[in-house]
Amino acid sequence: MSKLAISGGIPVRDTKTNPWPEWPVWDKNDERALNETLRSAVWSYNGPRETEFNRLFAEYTGTKYALSLANGTVTLQLALEACGIGLGDEVILPGLTWQATAATVLDVNATPVMVDVCEDTWCIDPEEITKAITPRTKAIIPVHLYGSFSDMDEIMKVAKKHNLVVIEDCAHKHGGEWNGKKAGSIGDIGSFSFQLSKLLTAGEGGALTTSSFGLYEKLDALRNCGRRPEPKDSVKADKGAGLYFDEGNFIQSGNYRITEFQAALLTEGLRRLTGQNRIREDNAIYLNSLLKDIPGIIPMRRDKRETKEVYYNFSFRYDRKEFKDLPVTRFRQALTAELGIEFAASYIPLNKCSLYAPLTKPSRHKLNDEYWKAIDPSRFELPVCDRIHYEQSVCVHHKALMGTKADMDVIADAIRKVRGNDDELKSQN
Repeated sequence: MSKLAISGGIPVRDTKTNPWPEWPVWDKNDERALNETLRSAVWSYNGPRETEFNRLFAEYTGTKYALSLANGTVTLQLALEACGIGLGDEVILPGLTWQATAATVLDVNATPVMVDVCEDTWCIDPEEITKAITPRTKAIIPVHLYGSFSDMDEIMKVAKKHNLVVIEDCAHKHGGEWNGKKAGSIGDIGSFSFQLSKLLTAGEGGALTTSSFGLYEKLDALRNCGRRPEPKDSVKADKGAGLYFDEGNFIQSGNYRITEFQAALLTEGLRRLTGQNRIREDNAIYLNSLLKDIPGIIPMRRDKRETKEVYYNFSFRYDRKEFKDLPVTRFRQALTAELGIEFAASYIPLNKCSLYAPLTKPSRHKLNDEYWKAIDPSRFELPVCDRIHYEQSVCVHHKALMGTKADMDVIADAIRKVRGNDDELKSQN
C-alpha cells in the first residue's frame, strides 16, 4: 500500500489538476436576473421576484403557502411564535443539530428539551420523544439531518396523540421526500435555510412553508413588522379558516424580510435544484454501495419510506475496532489529505456545544430561577449523540457528490488506502 498523503505520500486525488465541483453554482441566468433587479429599482419589500419565488417554492414543496425570510434561524423563531409557544411551554428537539434549533426556542422564552437520536440515521428518536413529553410540552422540532429523514410517520402519530405542533427543520432537506411528500409539507410548518452551504442558496435567507391559512397569515405578519398580508387578497383563505387579526391591522413584530436580489438568485437556483438533487442522490447511492463492503465503514440507514433522498452532507459511520483502534479524528484527517476536501465530524451535541450557551446571557434568559435551571443544557444526557460525534461521524459537503461516479470510486479508494495504512497512522497518533 502506497504511503499516505498525511505522511508525505502522493494523495489519491490531485485537486490542482482535478478539483472538486465548486459551490455555490451560478450561471448567466443568475447574472441576468440580478442585473434586471438592479435596474428595476425594486430591491425589497414584497417585490415581484419575492412573490414569484414564494409561489414557486410552495408549488415545489407541495404546500399551499411559502414565505421568504432573512435566514433559517428566524424562520424557526417565527414558526414558534405563530404557534403561540412561549413561557412555560416545552419544545422537544434532537440533541444533534445546529445550535439555532434550540436557540430559537429560547428566543420565544420557551424551554428546549433535548432528546437522543437514532444511531443509524442521526435523526430524532421517536421513542425518546415519547419519554420526554410532559403536560408542558407544546411542540416537536424534528431535524432532517445531513442526508437522513426523521421518521415522520411515528412523529406525527405522537404529535396527534398528544396534540402537539410539529415544525420540520428542513435546512438540510430541500426537495427530499417521505412517502412521496416533500420535506416541509408533513408537519404544521416547514423551516428552510438558504445559507451559503445549503442545497438552495442566496448566500443567506430562509423560508417557511405551511398549508394552513391561519398560520400563513400569522407568519406573514410576523416577518413584516406586524402588518397584515399585503395585498389582503393575494392568497385565498381556506373555507372557514379563522383569521389571526380581529379588528386591528397590526401586531408587535420586526423586520425579517428578504431582498429581491436574494429572491432572484433563489428562483434561478430552484430551477436547477431537481437536477442537482438527482445527481447527488445517484452518486450517494452508488458510493454507499461501495462503502458497505469496506470493513469498519457503515453507511447510514435509508428508510424505504424515504422516496427521494437528498444530501446536504454525505455521511457515514466509522468503527474504529476495524481500523486497529485508530481514532476517528485521525481517520478524518488522513481522508482529507488524500482527497483535498474536508471530512469533518457531525455537529457537537447541544449539551456540550460552545455555541449553544444560554447561561452566558442572564440579562436575557434568566426569567426566573426555575427557567434558568430548565435551560441549562448540561442537565441533558445524550449518549447516542456523544458516540456519533466523538467516535463515529464522518461527513463531507454535498459538492463532493456533484461530480461523476468515477469521483465516488476515488473516495472509496482513499478510504481503502487509509485502512491499509492504519498501523502507520496509529503509530503517529
